[in-house]
Amino acid sequence: MIVLGLLLVLLAGGAFALVLTEESARYILFGYTFELGHVQMFLAGAAAAAVLLAGVWLLGSGSRRAARQRRRLRAARAETSNRMARLEGEKRDLERKLEREHTAVPGDRLVAGAEDPR
Repeated sequence: MIVLGLLLVLLAGGAFALVLTEESARYILFGYTFELGHVQMFLAGAAAAAVLLAGVWLLGSGSRRAARQRRRLRAARAETSNRMARLEGEKRDLERKLEREHTAVPGDRLVAGAEDPR
């Protein structure tokens, strides 16, 4: 939407520049000659203004949409980072607990599924 808005703004700017650079009411555009009256010139200006406003609106809405997506992405990354930190903490706690269990009484423990040697 931002690109389309920019194109519309440039198109309207080109139309305004064309009107400002011509000294007469005769305009040559792409090999065609246009001679506009007062009402036709007013309507052409109104159309150029409408195109300009549409382009500015598209630029604004596209920028807001992109900012909203960046905010959502930033929040998702922060949430993922918090979740990873919490999981890393749980992992360290479980590793410490497992290490304590292995160092506590190594001979008295039975391996799961093994039979009692007595």
